[in-house]
Parts: sequence; structure tokens; C-alpha cells
Amino acid sequence: MVYAILIVGLLAGVPIAISIVAALLVFMGLGDLPYTLRIVPTEMFKGLNSFPLLAIPLFVLAGEVMNESGITSRIIGFASVIVGRMRAGLALVNIWASVIFAGLSGSAVADTSAIGRVFIPEMEKKGYDRSFAAALTAASSVIGPIIPPSIPVIIYALIVSGVSVPALFMAGVIPGILLALFLSAYVMLTVKVDHDAAAEHDTGQSAGQALLAGILPLLMPVFVVGSILLGVVTPTEAASFAVAYALILGVFVYRNIALRALPRIFASAMKDSAVILIIIAAVSAANWLLTYNRVPNMLTDWVLANVDSQTTFLLAVIVLFLLVGLFLEGIAAMLVLVPIMHPIAVSMGVDPVHFGILVIFNLMIGLITPPLGLCLFVAEGVANVGMARLIRSIMPFFFVEVLVLVILTFVPETVIWLPRVLGY
Repeated sequence: MVYAILIVGLLAGVPIAISIVAALLVFMGLGDLPYTLRIVPTEMFKGLNSFPLLAIPLFVLAGEVMNESGITSRIIGFASVIVGRMRAGLALVNIWASVIFAGLSGSAVADTSAIGRVFIPEMEKKGYDRSFAAALTAASSVIGPIIPPSIPVIIYALIVSGVSVPALFMAGVIPGILLALFLSAYVMLTVKVDHDAAAEHDTGQSAGQALLAGILPLLMPVFVVGSILLGVVTPTEAASFAVAYALILGVFVYRNIALRALPRIFASAMKDSAVILIIIAAVSAANWLLTYNRVPNMLTDWVLANVDSQTTFLLAVIVLFLLVGLFLEGIAAMLVLVPIMHPIAVSMGVDPVHFGILVIFNLMIGLITPPLGLCLFVAEGVANVGMARLIRSIMPFFFVEVLVLVILTFVPETVIWLPRVLGY
């Protein structure tokens, strides 16, 4: 009955947090009603009573401010100078602008929205199919939560005690760049270009102007991630610095943000943050119930008794998280499954940092898979090409990303080499 309530709620479009809480209340109400029902709000509060969680609304706010400040256009101009004159140059600029934007916002949805509004119509003007442009924008935005700073990394570190945020940040650099390289290779090999690449990437700026305009935005991830790696600030303090930096650029340097617009920007960031935080609260209560009933222990014992190799376990993890990513939002899936799967991975000899990046990468692929991929919905909202057409266009990119995931899974050095070199 409990699972039926949860599944029916999700299929009916009820927000996932409300579906989880409703299922919990029904299950716990079957016991000692006054006592058990009190546990749900208590555990929800405990799940949010964490100073590091402040980094989430702050990074969301930083992304909102950057979208309003004109930073996105400067990033695109910078990427154009670097890769715009290559074959399928505008498509490559789309991918590598996402790499740069990843170092600013840490959110795939923000990336899809900000870059999609610029690139989808521009690529169509230059002869690209509109659905291809939307699919490429959504697919490349998956890089956002992998390259630091990253909201999912912060949440993962909160779930798993003892895993270093700086180590996870650095572990995401090579996977993010590797994904960009594979997407670029696919685009260059498959896209037919029948016009001049130089004309395609013409932005009306000289190379020097574009590079100069990109310097200040590019300094932001250097300061934010660098200060965390040096131990000067915590991720939460670095997130507040990111907000301040973005505000200074938008209000005082570029002057694209009027002071009267700030309440609207802050309100938008609050709404987006609330969606994430209420999911964290609901899943925290669910995790308490699972732990109380020893579900993680029983599952760990079963896996150790029946799975005889690390390779088999990792393949099972890939399939499990890809399937879960079809139906469950990435952060919610992480909060539900990581407390169960992480101890099993460690007992199987998998490096905790390696496993963390695999989980995040895996679930971020879910952002571009139907029926509930958030980046799909955002890209379709911008492109207005119809979901069926967009899904057909994005499937090749999905397989490219799964290929990169398999490489990361079975070549652990692609993930853990950089953190080890830096001493984490």
C-alpha cells in the first residue's frame, strides 16, 4: 500500500517530496500513531539542519545572478575564439561554453536555460536543425554538475561522511572534460557542414575583445574552487563569495542588473532552492525509516553474499542508476540510494571518491532521458520542437554519455588521478 501511494503520486504529477511524505505518514501511522507521526517532521527538520546545506541556495542564487548579468554572452564569445573556427564550430562552441559555464553555476538546468536561449535560435539561423541544437544544448549541460563547483557533489558529501568535498571537486574535472571531448568528436564526425566555419562563428567581436570580455567571468571559478582547495573557506563560504562576485559584476561592472531587479532574482533563486531542499527533507525522513528497519544492512549482506566481483557490482550500479534516473530526479535518487549503495561499494573495494563521481555522472545522464529528464523539458521549452522529436535527436548523445560513463567506471584513474596528485 505504501509503495502504491508513492507510485500513484508520482504518476499523477504530485511533487516527489509530498509523495514520499504521504507514503511515510501512511506507513508510520499503522503503528503507534501519536509517536510515529511525530518522527516524520522531526527527521525532516534534522535533514535540513545543516550549515553546509546553505551552499545550495547560494550557488543557485549565483547562477540566477549570472544569467541576468550578461556573463553568459561573454562566456560564449570566449568559447567562440577558442573552438569557433573548427568544423561544426558553432556546435563546438555550444559544448565548450557549457564547460566554462559549469565552473560558474554547477547546475545542468541553469546551463540548459542560459545557453539554450542564446544557442538554439542562433544554431538554427546558421543551418543546424532546431531539434539537434536543443538536444546538443541539453546533452552538453550534463557537464555542469560534474565540473566544480557542483551542487550534487556538495549533497553527496553531506550524505557520505568522510568523503572530502575538494577531492570530489577535483575528481570531476577530468570526467567533465572527457565528456566534452567525446561530444565534440561525435559532432565533428557526424554533423554535415555546408557553409564557411568562419562565417558561422562570427560574433561581431575581435578575438582580443572576446578574450578580454571573458577574463572576469573566468576568474570566478578560479577564486571559488581555489579557495576551497587551499582550505581558506568552506564550500558554503565559497558559495557566498560566488554570489558577491556575480553581483559585483552584474550591478557595478557590466551594469546589466538594476537594483530594482534584485528582489525578483532573489525570489526566483528561493523558489528553485526550495524545490531541492524540500526533497532533501522528505528523503531524510525516508532514510531514517530505512535505517531503523535495517534495510541497508540487509541489502549489503545480500549483495556481498551473491555478487562475487567488483566488475559485476559496478555493472549492476550503472544499470540501476540509469533506470532510476528515468523516473526519479537526480538529487532525490542520490539521497535515497547512496546511503544504501555506498557501504556496499566500499566493502567491494571501490574507492569512495571514484564511486561518488560515478553516481553523480550516472544520475546526471538522467537529466536528458525521458520521461522525467529536467534538461529535456527546459530545452523543449526553449526550442518548442515537440518532445518526441527532441528525444529522437538526443538519443545519440545519450549513448555517447553512457560510453564515457563506462570508461570512467572501468578506468578509475580517469577519476581519482587528479585528487591523488593534489594530495586528497
